[in-house]
Amino acid sequence: MLSPAGRTISAMTGHVTAPAAALADQLPSWATLVRAPNPGPMTLDGTNTWVLGVPGAGEVVVVDPGPLDEGHLAAVAARGPVAGVLVTHGHPDHTEGLDRFLELTGAEPLIFRCGWSTIELAGLRIRLLITPGHTADSLCFVVEGGDERAVFTGDTILGRGTTVVAYPDGDLGDYLASLATLTEFSGVPALPGHGPPLADCAAAARFYLAHRQARLDQVRTALGQGARTAAEVVAMVYADVDRSLWSAAEWSVRAQLAYLDQENRESGPGAGGLENP
Repeated sequence: MLSPAGRTISAMTGHVTAPAAALADQLPSWATLVRAPNPGPMTLDGTNTWVLGVPGAGEVVVVDPGPLDEGHLAAVAARGPVAGVLVTHGHPDHTEGLDRFLELTGAEPLIFRCGWSTIELAGLRIRLLITPGHTADSLCFVVEGGDERAVFTGDTILGRGTTVVAYPDGDLGDYLASLATLTEFSGVPALPGHGPPLADCAAAARFYLAHRQARLDQVRTALGQGARTAAEVVAMVYADVDRSLWSAAEWSVRAQLAYLDQENRESGPGAGGLENP
């Protein structure tokens, strides 16, 4: 059976390392990527810092300044003047350099006030999407300039592979709802916090949803086969994943178990008896 992204359901239950949708051919004319020099298993090629501004606007907006790396922050600041800074979520690989960047540029963090969710700056219209799941504070931003539009997805959708649900801060039910929201952006590029830009945010979100549901089925099966702890579920469900990533996988498993526990409470007795040392 094929997923909306053209992958088999059986492939979804394995460790996904490829992009969840086709890669974007080009960036919007008002978007520039400055990648931080912090590659790794959890950051892929490094944190994507995005510099946004319509040519001739005379100012830019920065999304996710990234780690506290002076060379990186200086390279981003040099593309200013910076009118404001957006942050997709609070993980250090996205925000560790924020205070220093504000000091370098004199910019202010952009805060969407209660009662409104859109701002206009640097020749752009920026709309807030509240998309918890990866973390409780995860946000996405829909940005329009001229006839070009893109969704800045942070770690909610990555440019390659899938993201973790960082339990207990992250919540799988919230994450699934956030992905459903992102399926509304058909044909709109997704510009992620890590990895390459994707051509279709909706296609990526649909693939992520199918992958999460397939993983949930695997967790149910593992519990039925006698797994009693989150670590035992990881060993059964994520056996194809490098062991160096098992600790991160356990975050997602704990989120999956909490989701299934809630599902069981709402629908009747479930597997029960799961140990969470």
